[in-house]
Amino acid sequence: MRIHCKVVAIAVCFGVFLLLYFFGGNAADEPPLKEVAKEKHSQSFSHIEDIAPANEAKQTNEEPQKPPKLIRKEPKLSSGGGGNVIAKTRQKSEVGRPGSKVTQAEDIMHLAVVACGNRLDETLNMVKSALLFSIKMIKFHIFAEEDLAEQFEKGFSQWPQTVSSRFHYSIYPITFSVGNADEWKKLFKPCAAQRLFLPVILKDVDSLLYVDTDVLFLRPMDDIWKFLKAFNSTQLAAMAPEHEIPKIGWYSRFARHPFYGVTGVNSGVMLMNLTRIRSTPFRNSMIASGLSWENLLHPLYQKYKNHITWGDQDLLNIIFHYNPECLYIFPCQWNYRPDHCMYGSNCKAAEEEGVSILHGNRGVYHDDKQPAFRVVYDAIREYPFEENLFQSLFYPLQTKFLDTVNTLCGRIPQVFLKQIEKTMRAVYEKKVVHRVRLPHE
Repeated sequence: MRIHCKVVAIAVCFGVFLLLYFFGGNAADEPPLKEVAKEKHSQSFSHIEDIAPANEAKQTNEEPQKPPKLIRKEPKLSSGGGGNVIAKTRQKSEVGRPGSKVTQAEDIMHLAVVACGNRLDETLNMVKSALLFSIKMIKFHIFAEEDLAEQFEKGFSQWPQTVSSRFHYSIYPITFSVGNADEWKKLFKPCAAQRLFLPVILKDVDSLLYVDTDVLFLRPMDDIWKFLKAFNSTQLAAMAPEHEIPKIGWYSRFARHPFYGVTGVNSGVMLMNLTRIRSTPFRNSMIASGLSWENLLHPLYQKYKNHITWGDQDLLNIIFHYNPECLYIFPCQWNYRPDHCMYGSNCKAAEEEGVSILHGNRGVYHDDKQPAFRVVYDAIREYPFEENLFQSLFYPLQTKFLDTVNTLCGRIPQVFLKQIEKTMRAVYEKKVVHRVRLPHE
């Protein structure tokens, strides 16, 4: 009996000991378990935060489904008339073609144009011609009067996505950094002097092609852009001669001021290395030490304003007369004007290779004086984007040229048609022929 009592007492004590151990042990272990859980929870969020930037970086290198459309308001610029006009930029971060990468700065070509008065339609047609054939992305810098800005945006918004995804554009007010704005604005044609201030305004742009509104591209802009690589160490701009024959050239016969070379140069198509222009001291007839581009413009105008006829083009001729080593001359086919055919064909490069850039000055796109020029302008204006280039552009152009063969410029149709046909064939081969793939065996 005593033995049984002892066994029961021992069992009860042991049971009480186990209960105390169980509850006491769990209570002692609980805080460490909570700290571990908290630590794991913290680590999991830390891991997510580490991954997020990597995922964002990865996403920025991948092409989104559709290129973003953004109207971004840039800082206000002072307009020539003293008011404030907001420069608007429409930006797309990617080219918008399947498999394309984010556009790199070196893959963008910059083109500037100045539009005032009734130049809206001409400018839109120029932009259209540049986009029809060019390969790289183009950034258009459009300097326009305030009432034209919204019309440009409306015109661009009506173009197909496949076209609008291939360019950016910025619209700037007409502005002059030195001198009297009203005086500059009325020099030669309305707003034409704006081109002189491009190196001053576009400080973040390294190189630029300037064209007049009455210019049409008959081959990729990429081809004239390549001339930048042909510049030597002193050259900072490129233009074509004003004329090919000195005896009938305007500058060689009538100019009352210094001009470049024998026949002068035409500034309707002007390729510029803006970085070099901004950093170069230019020799002149006023100060022996040389002047920067911005500091040269106003005193130069003041000295020659009573002797110049063609405004800003004359000032450019004076500048490069004193700095000839700074200018690269490209052939006349890159700035083909009525002067090259109305006195007889005198642009040999165009006869051999065809016109690369057509410059319809003298208003020939809008009258019947040189119908060959108007035929090209109308054909590009009437061409519907995304239609077959040969059926909807080249063949109608070829047919309409038959009506111009008895005119001064129309009697050499191959000059106008040779390069554009070559360009269209290259575009066709790139879009159609090169996409053909042999079936897998």
